[in-house]
Amino acid sequence: MTLALTHVHDDRITVTHPASGTELFAYVYRPEAAWEAPKPYLHPIRTLGGGLVTDYRPNDHRWHKGLQLTASHLSGQNLWGGNTYVHGEGYVALPERVGSMAHAGFDEVSSGPDGVVIAERLTWHPHDGSLWAEEDRRIEARADTEGGSWTLTWTSAVTNRRPEPLRFGSPTTAGRPDAGYTGLFWRGPRAFRGGHAFTAGAGSAERDLMGEQAPWLAYSGEHAFTAGAGSAERDLMGEQAPWLAYSGEHDGRDGHATLVFEHAPGNDHAGEKGTHPAHWFVRAEPFAAVAPSFAFHEELVLEPGEVLARSYRVHVADGAWDRAAVTAHLERHPW
Repeated sequence: MTLALTHVHDDRITVTHPASGTELFAYVYRPEAAWEAPKPYLHPIRTLGGGLVTDYRPNDHRWHKGLQLTASHLSGQNLWGGNTYVHGEGYVALPERVGSMAHAGFDEVSSGPDGVVIAERLTWHPHDGSLWAEEDRRIEARADTEGGSWTLTWTSAVTNRRPEPLRFGSPTTAGRPDAGYTGLFWRGPRAFRGGHAFTAGAGSAERDLMGEQAPWLAYSGEHAFTAGAGSAERDLMGEQAPWLAYSGEHDGRDGHATLVFEHAPGNDHAGEKGTHPAHWFVRAEPFAAVAPSFAFHEELVLEPGEVLARSYRVHVADGAWDRAAVTAHLERHPW
């Protein structure tokens, strides 16, 4: 089914599913607060049934905005937003390190039988405004009404325009354990705290709980958990897998939603081709977040003139999908 597209120039592009009347997402590209590292983002994102699956400027991290491409540590600069992690000092307010990603123009904004296409050019800047990188971004969306879901495909090609290497890192490469966030980053709504994260492998929560002590243990579907903090994300943090799913329950309305984050085969998530591998950043507490990080355990170095190219898909579904449902969906919709 053709998706409807509305473009408010210098502000946002909104995509709607005509059959349901649901606004699936808004792609906002107007600049926002400098301290939040201005960059385009998608929010709100909704399921076909209208369930909200993103948060915007939450009070714990004002720079978290739906789904956006970020660079938390980039050659000493912060294109993530907010305070900067400094080893031995924690998070420090260093506004002179906060940069931006700026909209430079659209090459295509279209809607047709095969879905929606947004092709954009962006520039990446440190705090002083000089040019560090150019990005070609392509966002595509198509609905699977019969399957109760829709899919967003995000492709970015970032070219280093500096005369020296760009070093992509994360708080973990700077010394903070289990905080390897950078790259494409999703912040879930507050209702999704304590949700269920899982991958294609054997049940992750039960691996984390095996042999552990707790006053009680619960099992719901394929999700095992105890009175402790969310176990699945501890087990999956910094791990590799071709996809990761996150299921949460809505506030204000009945039901659940599931998001499936997927690497393109060419991203080389397991490092078979000798390129820089990707690892998952995932949290369910104190907030819901997922990022297929390209610099979790070690820095990614992009030489002058070289291109960092990555593609991802995000499948947004009504309902609490389990591993079998995710696997069947991905088999029906190969890359």
